[in-house]
Amino acid sequence: MRQGITDAVKHLLIINVLMFIGTMTIGNGQSFYQWFALYFPKNPMFEPWQVLTHMFMHGGLTHILFNMFALWMFGTAVEQVFGMRKFIVFYLLSGFGAAIIQVAFLYFQFNTGLETLLDSGFSQTEIVNVLSEGQYDKRWVPVLGDKFQGFASAFNSTMVGASGAIMGVLVAFGMLFPESKLMLIFLPIPIKAKYFIPGIIALDLFSALSGQSIFSPSNTAYMAHVGGALTGFLLMYFWKKNERDKYRWN
Repeated sequence: MRQGITDAVKHLLIINVLMFIGTMTIGNGQSFYQWFALYFPKNPMFEPWQVLTHMFMHGGLTHILFNMFALWMFGTAVEQVFGMRKFIVFYLLSGFGAAIIQVAFLYFQFNTGLETLLDSGFSQTEIVNVLSEGQYDKRWVPVLGDKFQGFASAFNSTMVGASGAIMGVLVAFGMLFPESKLMLIFLPIPIKAKYFIPGIIALDLFSALSGQSIFSPSNTAYMAHVGGALTGFLLMYFWKKNERDKYRWN
């Protein structure tokens, strides 16, 4: 494989870095989040363009460094196989898939709690107004029980980062180069990509089901990681199937 940075990866790196600089320098670090982070669709802060722009936002220096390193390391190899246009389509679709799965997960958490509160006599308008202020009614806690944490955090959650799209790229890398050996920093043992990447996805899924802190926008959107990986797998599966079908008929 050719060394260096491929064209699409290079431009994605530049866009992400420029967005990060804008985030840190404009509007006391808040304006870009309000404009470009992905809000829960029922939140008044939600805008349609956030489905795209959140992929180029990051929550801090460590967040963007890890994501951009992974984009360079794995994206370059995948783009060399796909070509620039196909790689960009794959990357964006993986990001969209990540957003859809994460939002669907938040909808499940929110609607489950909302139905319980409505059944208990609370007003939906009042509930939404309180949540829009980043608050919650203490009377909700005993009514919702273990549903409260997911319900309260879902409405005011924000999603930023390229992680979902990059998880799709990781899956593509694993399917294209299954025998390549990878290592975690804290576990320096070479593991083949065909085992390593499913293990990372399983860890993300376990983390998603273990719960999150109330009203904390810095929480990792683990279901977005799973969604990006699933979208990447489906794209690879159907693209490979179409290529086999074309070869069979030609």
